[in-house]
Amino acid sequence: MAGSSAGFVPPDDSAIFDADPLDGEEDDVVSFKRNPQPSAGSKFLGAFLGNESSQRNPSPRSGVGTPNNSRFLALDTLGVGRDGSNLSATPKDGAPWHAEGPGRRVGYEDETSIDWIFEYGKERQRLRLLYSRATGLVGYLQQFWDSSEVWFSLILTGLAVGVLAAGIDIVSDFLGDLKGGYCSAGTDGGRFYLNKYFCCFGYDEFAQCRDWVPWNVALHITSSGGTWFIAYFFFVIFSVTFALTASVLVKEYALYAKHSGIPEIKAILGGGIWDVASNINGNEARKREVLSAAAAAGISVAFGSPIGGVLFSLEQLSYYFPDKTMWQSFVCAMTAAVTLQAFDPFRSGKLVLYQGIYGGLFIKLNMKIANWKKAAPWLPRPIIQVMIVAILTALINYPNFYMRAQSSELVYSLFAECSRITDDQFGLCKTGVATAGTIFLLIFAAILGFFLASITFGLQIPAGIILPSMAIGALFGRAVGIMMEIFVQRYPQLFLFSSCEPDIPCITPGTYAIIGAAAALGGVSRMTISVVVITFELTGALTYVLPIMIAVMMSKWVGDAFGKRGIYESWIELNGFLYLDNSDGAQIPNIPVNQVMTKDLVVLSETGHTIQSLKSILQLHSYRGFPVVSDESILLGYISRSELLYNIQIATQPPRSLLPETEVFFSHQPLADQRTTLDLRPWVDSTPITLPLRSNLLLTANYFQKLGLRYILFTERGVLGGLLTKKDVWLALNSAEETRANAPESFVNMGLTREERALLVREGEAGDRTLLTSEENDIL
Repeated sequence: MAGSSAGFVPPDDSAIFDADPLDGEEDDVVSFKRNPQPSAGSKFLGAFLGNESSQRNPSPRSGVGTPNNSRFLALDTLGVGRDGSNLSATPKDGAPWHAEGPGRRVGYEDETSIDWIFEYGKERQRLRLLYSRATGLVGYLQQFWDSSEVWFSLILTGLAVGVLAAGIDIVSDFLGDLKGGYCSAGTDGGRFYLNKYFCCFGYDEFAQCRDWVPWNVALHITSSGGTWFIAYFFFVIFSVTFALTASVLVKEYALYAKHSGIPEIKAILGGGIWDVASNINGNEARKREVLSAAAAAGISVAFGSPIGGVLFSLEQLSYYFPDKTMWQSFVCAMTAAVTLQAFDPFRSGKLVLYQGIYGGLFIKLNMKIANWKKAAPWLPRPIIQVMIVAILTALINYPNFYMRAQSSELVYSLFAECSRITDDQFGLCKTGVATAGTIFLLIFAAILGFFLASITFGLQIPAGIILPSMAIGALFGRAVGIMMEIFVQRYPQLFLFSSCEPDIPCITPGTYAIIGAAAALGGVSRMTISVVVITFELTGALTYVLPIMIAVMMSKWVGDAFGKRGIYESWIELNGFLYLDNSDGAQIPNIPVNQVMTKDLVVLSETGHTIQSLKSILQLHSYRGFPVVSDESILLGYISRSELLYNIQIATQPPRSLLPETEVFFSHQPLADQRTTLDLRPWVDSTPITLPLRSNLLLTANYFQKLGLRYILFTERGVLGGLLTKKDVWLALNSAEETRANAPESFVNMGLTREERALLVREGEAGDRTLLTSEENDIL
């Protein structure tokens, strides 16, 4: 003992503190003190190259690296850049910013949600570092490129969307017309790749076209019965072939392209994580701003409505939509519209081919069918379902020529006035007794389209609901317009028509079709302003803005009587996407939050852990994160599962290769040897959002909705009392909505432990998972 004591050398205090990974970084951080004045010679060089201190690259922290076989995304932190460089900034002398902030982060796991506050804070920190270090001409160029990068991305996105839209328009018209025939290389210069419109370009009527060859003519069948059968046969064959091809492509290459894609995009813009796009400067929040602009560009080229596309993104899709995002969305949408106009795929100078109760009933029926399919295990595989529905739809649609036509072509004809139609293919301009058959076919097609759309929307094909809804509304509106036209002809002296001029048509059936289309779309989507703007942008019917507004308003009111959710929100709820509606109309029960929060928590103490003990905790509990507390249960912070797994992985691999019994701590230990211990302080969120235990669910849910939080901790005088995650709030609000009608005072998941709540979560959707992934098992 004596010899051992004699040989012991007390450690140098300065060496101990120098070994602290949170110290010794003053050379790499942003200083807010006045810099010393440079010499005259250095000023000249600095004007072009910037100061040496601002251009040098700080070395990465020791022990921080991304293993080659790591399953996590690149390092994503306020304190450390993706390349390992130090991005810490200290507002005052002492510990760096992240030591008393949200800590370092690794990339988000798939199908989780982002931390909006962290992402925007990281962006502000990046900009502060950039502008404090970038000086001289090079510095100004760096700042210019940083501010211009997002605009280049938006313009390129708009160009790409415009080119894709032009290609889709051309190919879809060709494939649609291929069901009825093909263009031959005839005397008028026809080519096989031309659709019917371009093959017969220059003719007033398609009957005059010599290069377009129907399938019965190609097979030399002239009898009326044979002609009808051959046309029917090829229509069914091509319809089923196209549907199966689309379904296989979706299943094999683009699973998120099924349905309309809008529920998925809406969930992503609300903070959901799917690995579908690259980040902007490594920032998930900025990526969602660009996605909002890209969605606006898509609507812009679909309807030739740039302003309507921006409003659609604002009203329907985006979770956060600041002023800069609106301007970015407008630039992207306008670029896409101009690009499509330059290609002019229709050679018409237009961007598109066509210039209440239904919504509520459609959502109810579509959800009942989707739930029935989900609960019926005996149903065939998705591709077989697509084939069956395609055959059924083709067999039903062909006898009714309104259902046989493509939706875009049908809507164009329904919107058109008879005075401007040279070739009445659909018989919409008949007069006299013949109008009775037209009215019957229009109404029958609208009813048939309603049921078929309810069945098909939800299949594994990339098919939306916007255009089908407009077509159904336009069919019914055109029928009402024709009936009103007959009524005014029979009773011209009625007081309702007293303002009609004698030589001008008093009733225009095409206008009723426009109003019907807008009302149907508004009833299904629950959109208002964007529907009105899209309608008058694509039709130019500024004279009828007021009746369109009234129709859309009434359709929304009637649709809300059936349910507050639109079709996209209904599918988000059905798919179990982690999405909290931030609208003011969200129903939130006003109950104490301690009835919903998790009380029986698994916490990590600030000291006393080893790598092996942390592995054991991670193996026993599959929670997304763990609170860190002191010996007196005082809350010190929060660390997520991803950060723990990441640090265990890099610490147990070369070059550190720490042993399982290595001590791990979450608070400052001045006597700890940094070479033989694992310090996780930089990875702890030491400033989590906390609320008092006496808070109610209404206040807590508003924090999640408005700030985009992932979790909230509840304390009483600093002592940890409970935890609530975004998944818990999502489950609580959905459970409350389902039980409110039967027992308004009851509530599901009240006061349950985390294990009990996990048993109630559907498989594959649990916020607290019950199984470890193969990658986690490899690490642990």
